[in-house]
Amino acid sequence: MGIDLFTVDHTWTLFLDRDGVINQRIFGGYVLSSETFVFEQGVLAALKIANQGFGKIIVVTNQQCVALGVLSEDSLAQIHQDMITEVFSTGGRIDAVYAAIDLKTATPNRRKPNSAMALEAQRQFPEIDFSRAVMVGDTDSDIRFGKELGMKTVLVESKEVTEEVPDLSVNSLLELMNNLCA
Repeated sequence: MGIDLFTVDHTWTLFLDRDGVINQRIFGGYVLSSETFVFEQGVLAALKIANQGFGKIIVVTNQQCVALGVLSEDSLAQIHQDMITEVFSTGGRIDAVYAAIDLKTATPNRRKPNSAMALEAQRQFPEIDFSRAVMVGDTDSDIRFGKELGMKTVLVESKEVTEEVPDLSVNSLLELMNNLCA
């Protein structure tokens, strides 16, 4: 599987995409409430393991649904707060969530693969070293985001068609955590 590519400890940061990695992705739509936010199988257990292995756990998510007017910033913040609360209640942790609410066509743009959300995280947590970071996502933009910053990249395989070649491919976040941190 190639897990021997890197070994993590508390000096490492875990960057996670949201839809398709943490929660079930709604292809052709958006998660618009906490009721439609459904954790991927094994994610809560995975984040509990990650809590022991990584110094920081950061979520970076593209959410143009706000710019499209189908979800308010307050509603998005509530979804994220409910996610963090559930993760914490099961022994996991998310240190921060950065959401790019721009349209895909907006300029300037914070959306992945642009590095703005990672740089914002590094300003908030100066100990973040991108050479000691892992980006886990399910799309080409997630993998490009990580590669452009010098992170290790992990693709969670799904029905999303990808062309970027990650450092590692897995079926789930739990599979990755069981091999990296357990």
